[in-house]
Amino acid sequence: MRILLSNKFYYRRGGDCIYTLNLEEMLRRHGHQVAVFAMDYTENLESEWSGYFPSNMTNRMAFTRPFGSREVREKFSRLMTDFAPDVVHLNNIHTHLSPVIAEIAHAKGVRVVWTLHDYKLLCPRYDCLRAGSEVCEVCFAGKKSACISQRCMKGSMAQSVIGYLEATKWSRNRLSSCTDAWICPSEFMSRKMAQGGFPSEKLAVLPNSIDVARCRRQNYGKAEYYCYVGRLSHEKGVRTLIKAANSLPYTLKVVGGGPLESELRAMAGDKVEFVGVKQWDDVKLYVGQALFTVIPSEWYENCPLSVIEAQCLGTPVLGARIGGIPELIDEGVTGMTFESGNESELREKIVAMMQRQWDYTTIARRAMNRFDDEHYYERIMAIYEAK
Repeated sequence: MRILLSNKFYYRRGGDCIYTLNLEEMLRRHGHQVAVFAMDYTENLESEWSGYFPSNMTNRMAFTRPFGSREVREKFSRLMTDFAPDVVHLNNIHTHLSPVIAEIAHAKGVRVVWTLHDYKLLCPRYDCLRAGSEVCEVCFAGKKSACISQRCMKGSMAQSVIGYLEATKWSRNRLSSCTDAWICPSEFMSRKMAQGGFPSEKLAVLPNSIDVARCRRQNYGKAEYYCYVGRLSHEKGVRTLIKAANSLPYTLKVVGGGPLESELRAMAGDKVEFVGVKQWDDVKLYVGQALFTVIPSEWYENCPLSVIEAQCLGTPVLGARIGGIPELIDEGVTGMTFESGNESELREKIVAMMQRQWDYTTIARRAMNRFDDEHYYERIMAIYEAK
């Protein structure tokens, strides 16, 4: 089968990018021909398809690129003609590439499959957070103008107007008409899409997978610390985690970087250690040796790879009860959960995680069976081949 994958970035930037790269490798491993369509970006990996990539988005392009720019249309159309895919599989394409590529593929009679990594189809700012902190679903009912009145896009009126116009142009009816199937990595995502008026018959729940071989370890020995791995930004709940950690006698290692790094370093006590952004080999070491990891998110997380990777490494997870996180944790067996944003309960659960005896080998074995990409391959092919 000939499959064209599209994501706005083509390097290990975030969960959507990692998913796309992993999917490309898996499909190639099974003998499929795979092409890639992404935005030209300095950190992109090398690709034989980079000649088709539209230029890196500039501030000036913010007024044209989200709505389907000429450059994107022309380069994607040329790739469609030259590669002639059987399936176009979209990922995170809004703003930098835009859903115009779904319409182009659909018009050529090619099946369009779209994996949802966030809530951009429901919320102009993608994360369902008002004023950057309060969970909000106003736009689910089609009231996208709230994006302007609340200045949801970085507090900017101009950017909020663009966000509103983008959401209005790419309405649920328009997107539904050119998309054959949406892959929802969590039941939570599927419910929210249906709540937002997207056709339930086009929603397929398929949790993310990984190449579990990358997580195999010789033993499951642990060191005396717990850790957080991820972006240091407001929606990830790291402020709440640092506050809880400051009042406890256990060492917390923070792996990652982001806009809140300076603020978090300033507020952290002597039991919090920041180790910076790390590549997979180091992440594997930090997470694999941790007693447990914490996912303290305060937004509607979808199906975070950080939970899956930790469990495959034999490390239990303490996760916030929000979004799709609870679907990945077997309470008391592979981890625990706490009320999102509740510092007091988070503190209590950290103590409980420390005091509990965990079967690390069983956690790893169960996770590897559940999230093995070979199982994912069978299900994704069924979606590709559906009539």
